[in-house]
Amino acid sequence: MKLILAQEVEGLGAPGDIVEVKDGYGRNYLVPRGLAIGWTRGAEKQIQSIKRARDARAIQGKEHASEVKNQLEQLTVSLGVKAGETGRLFGSVTPADIAGAIKSAGGPLVEKRAIAIASPIKTTGKHQVSIQLHPDVAATVRLEVAAS
Repeated sequence: MKLILAQEVEGLGAPGDIVEVKDGYGRNYLVPRGLAIGWTRGAEKQIQSIKRARDARAIQGKEHASEVKNQLEQLTVSLGVKAGETGRLFGSVTPADIAGAIKSAGGPLVEKRAIAIASPIKTTGKHQVSIQLHPDVAATVRLEVAAS
């Protein structure tokens, strides 16, 4: 089955790539989750728009990733969340929350998919979060979770 990836799939490809996968994998996993769309001749135009959007968001090269890493590691990101009196959160901190907090702290725009949380953040306090900026460059961000 020939598909066009709409999002990055680990071990398969990046958005806009045309891939050949087994029918069951494409029909039962990739397409229903919105990770891929069926390949047609008309979809070629969609590929171009997906690739343009990816290039606009992407970090260009290892040097640029190193610059972004330096910016991120100098930041201390604060995030206000709803918490109980004991410091336990009502829910947990998501990568999208962290990406928004980095942007509001004056940091660079970071993809939420690049943020890796080792264990779920469910308490207030100081935490460290890893961000994969480039295959060779990863940044560690200090995150302060406070009750709001």
